[in-house]
Parts: sequence; structure tokens; C-alpha cells
Amino acid sequence: MTGPYEPPQGDQPPPPGGQPPPYSGGQPPYGQPPYGQPPYGGQQPYGYGAPPASQGTNGMAIAALVCAFVCSPLGIIFGFVARSQIRKTGQQGDGLALAGIIVGAVSMVLGVIWFIYIQHRVNTINNNPYGLAPLFFR
Repeated sequence: MTGPYEPPQGDQPPPPGGQPPPYSGGQPPYGQPPYGQPPYGGQQPYGYGAPPASQGTNGMAIAALVCAFVCSPLGIIFGFVARSQIRKTGQQGDGLALAGIIVGAVSMVLGVIWFIYIQHRVNTINNNPYGLAPLFFR
């Protein structure tokens, strides 16, 4: 016997419906599916199969979020570049890129407001003939 099923010999009729004999005394060779089962990698009985392999997170999206805290204009630029790349490649990280754009824009607006406030304070102090005295002496 070389396998789990041997063709009928002599006067034996073939098994009905192509069913294997009750017990043939052996197992299929390594890597071969048992009799009556589809080969490995064949059709799956249910479901949609394995999900496609992930392509990872876009590096520009990560850079956009990091740069949004360090240098706002770079965060905004990297965010838009990353979103463009993500649309083309289908990578992950669209949320990171969008967060980089938003954080960078808010940070830049707050920076401009802070700059205007400091300029106003400096001009107010410079126009005062007493310098800082009115802040301390009333």
C-alpha cells in the first residue's frame, strides 16, 4: 500500500460515489490534504478569507504630527503631502496626517496671537515715559 486509497483490483467494484474505503491503514503523505478535502490554499468554506497585508503607516504622516508640535508650518506641509501619498498608495495614517494639519494650524494661529500680544506690550511700555514704573508704583 502506498497511499490511503488504492484503486480496486480484480473483481472488486469501485466504491460508491467515489467514497474512500472504510480504513486503508495509512495516512496521506506529509503536505497532502486528507481524502475528500480541498488542497491547502483552496477555496475556504465561509467568510472572506484573510485580510490583505497591511502596508504600514505613512512616514510623512508621523512626521507631520511630530513637526506640528515643533515647527507648525512643517507640520502643515507634511500633513498635506502625507494625505496625498496615502490617497495614492492606500497606506494607513490618514488620521495622523489630518491631526498634524489641525495641530499645526492651531499652533500657528496661537503663535501669531502671542506674537501680536507681545508686540503690543512692548510698544505700550516703550511709549510710556516712565518705563516700567507705572507697573510698580501707583
